[in-house]
Amino acid sequence: MKTTKLLIIFAIGLLLSVTLTSCKNEPSAEYVQLQTANKQLVANLKMYEATWDEIINKRKIDQINETNFDKNITLVTSPENIVGIEGFKAYYNNYLTGFSNVAFTIVDAFGQGDKIVKHWNFRGTHTGDFFGIPATGKEVNLDGITLVKMKDGKIAQEQDFFDNLEFMQQLGLIPRE
Repeated sequence: MKTTKLLIIFAIGLLLSVTLTSCKNEPSAEYVQLQTANKQLVANLKMYEATWDEIINKRKIDQINETNFDKNITLVTSPENIVGIEGFKAYYNNYLTGFSNVAFTIVDAFGQGDKIVKHWNFRGTHTGDFFGIPATGKEVNLDGITLVKMKDGKIAQEQDFFDNLEFMQQLGLIPRE
């Protein structure tokens, strides 16, 4: 009987010892990895929103540079992608020369890892040449989504989605039915 009690006490002690030594106060590797990824995502979102505010609302096209963008920045578009800082800058400069009274708002932005989804709104008056389209004087109010890939804290790829028919109708280039 004494031996049985001693074995039970020993077993309980061993079980408690194993349990206590296996409960570390250190976070798991997965937790640390998630925390690191979350911090990077927060930094990416902050940088991304500030950069586009500078470029469009403050009309600072020179913010499209190797500080904010990967040197091989790619705009996924048709009929072919635009690759590189200079091509990307020239593309977006059309928005700055084509529109006045611009208000670009990031409605929402979220992501996971190195990917960001941006819901945006663009408002402006078409007062200048825009991709070869002469000024119409029309006001536009356009919503869209951009899929973004980041690389080493810089914008590496973007792909915009918006209702091009609605945009052309707002410019007065295609009649509404």
